[in-house]
Amino acid sequence: MSEFKRVSESLAYQGYVWHVAVAEFIAPDGTRFTRDIVRSPGAVGVVPLVFDAEGNASTVLVKQYRPPYDAVVIEIPAGMRDIAGEDTAEVARRELIEEAGLIAGNLELLAETYPSPGMTDSVMSIYLATNCTPTATDRQGPEEAYMEILHIPLVDALAMIDSGEICDAKTVTGLLLAERRLRSADAS
Repeated sequence: MSEFKRVSESLAYQGYVWHVAVAEFIAPDGTRFTRDIVRSPGAVGVVPLVFDAEGNASTVLVKQYRPPYDAVVIEIPAGMRDIAGEDTAEVARRELIEEAGLIAGNLELLAETYPSPGMTDSVMSIYLATNCTPTATDRQGPEEAYMEILHIPLVDALAMIDSGEICDAKTVTGLLLAERRLRSADAS
């Protein structure tokens, strides 16, 4: 297969965390084309699972206002990799404390996904947190100041995906992977 080739890239906008680049490419047939690319340090999401005395899994989600959609969205705790050099597992631990008031006893990487490969180079690392203990939250910014913490049985959270009540991509991915992980653990 012939290769695509990046010819040039220039900065169109520099923001606090993201920047927008305009890049020019050559297709395998020689056609030149340009694309706008949102350059991002990436983000991390974490699916916290807690278990009752019978072993039934629940998850802790957050419900917060999201300006791009002008809507309230139900999500797993998550955040940007906005501290240079910070490991994704540390971001997961930090975000879980900040947003959900939980300290992860165990943290396991479930997946690294490309949330929107047609427009950004962002990578979303999704973790599973278990053996969580409560702590104080450390909310950042106005959206988090008004966020609501939800404790939902995992089976109900999965049903919320089916009903469209949960539609955030990282949350859908994280919950489905966490449920798959639990099923594979039960089978072994």
